[in-house]
Amino acid sequence: MINYIKKLWHQCFLEERSSLGISLFRVAVAFTTGAHVIPSFFHMQDNYFVTAYKRLNPNFFTVDVLELVMKSPEWLIYSLAVLFCVSCLFFLIGFFSQFSCIVMTLSCYYFYALNAFHVGTLSWDILFVTLFLMCLTPYHGDYFSMDCLKKGREAFRKKRPYFLQRLLQLQIGFIFFYTALYKTTAEGNWITENPIFSIMNYPLAGTTKWFLFRDFLKVQPELCYAIGIAIVVVEYLMIFLLFYRKTRITAIYLGCFFHILLMLTLDVPATFFFLFPPQLFLFINPDHVLSWIENKRAFNQSAQRAKLIYDGRCQICRRSVIRLEAMDLFATLEMVDLHDINDYAEVHPELTKEKTLKQICLVDVNGELYWGFSVFRRICFTMPMLYPLIPFFYFPGMGILGPVVYR
Repeated sequence: MINYIKKLWHQCFLEERSSLGISLFRVAVAFTTGAHVIPSFFHMQDNYFVTAYKRLNPNFFTVDVLELVMKSPEWLIYSLAVLFCVSCLFFLIGFFSQFSCIVMTLSCYYFYALNAFHVGTLSWDILFVTLFLMCLTPYHGDYFSMDCLKKGREAFRKKRPYFLQRLLQLQIGFIFFYTALYKTTAEGNWITENPIFSIMNYPLAGTTKWFLFRDFLKVQPELCYAIGIAIVVVEYLMIFLLFYRKTRITAIYLGCFFHILLMLTLDVPATFFFLFPPQLFLFINPDHVLSWIENKRAFNQSAQRAKLIYDGRCQICRRSVIRLEAMDLFATLEMVDLHDINDYAEVHPELTKEKTLKQICLVDVNGELYWGFSVFRRICFTMPMLYPLIPFFYFPGMGILGPVVYR
């Protein structure tokens, strides 16, 4: 029995799997946190300075902490706002991923203590749990990050203990379960009353949005009650549906649909939409995703690929190629050292050693030749990590400015 428990514990929490999923989830967490906090900085006097109307949360912080934070001068508040923005950006791009997550989380705690009126919601408290878990390890910086660029082509194959992803799975599963529990016990009234029908008849501002079938539901109390019971039943079952392999995909789709519907019908914090659906996708086995990527790489490597030609004796060029190999998730490029080429005309009629020593070049599958900055404009569509830079590469004027800066 003890051996079985040890085996189960190892399989659930300590077994090493790909960290691709948790790396993508890092982007969602950083975006959600930034989208929640940064808008509050636009009105510092109304939100955080001594002139602001403040609501404190003594149930979350000790009185001593609240009193200390209340003494913050304006320059300190501004400084920590800048610190939050920088750490949030670093966490988003995965630069010193764990450290930036810790700094960002501590900054969130500070502003939460300073005024809980603007950020102190249920979804914000849930987000704090997620942030705490993300602070525990650097696993989320293994890919889709600046930290992974020095690891070369093996970056996406990095395997880590599964406990962080498992804890995040448990969090979202129990959020559904305890939401249903609250609706049916203690102060919950979803069994004895008809809250959905009441919500449909609330004034439009501040509670419900104007959506299709709202007028129809306003006069259908029996249907509203049935929908409420169905929601409670699904929320009770979600944790079991998510962890049962045969119903997992259906549960993920159902959870995403639920949160989209929630955003379209009710005035709820955007955290529910930006964080929870990506967290549901953590139930997808990352090793299955890794296998799909490996198959895609094998297919591309067996087919004709674009050739990226570089100077293998140039240290800067070699470092650049290492970073490009880390970003080339699907092996769309064949890296070629120009010193290994015997006949340049065979690769491309216009290719010369002298020009290649000065600029990196690309020969695509159609035989088109690109130099310098144009290479990056071309490959940004084939590398997922470069997708965010597409607007930058194609910003008006970059076609003229880019080659000048590259040289």
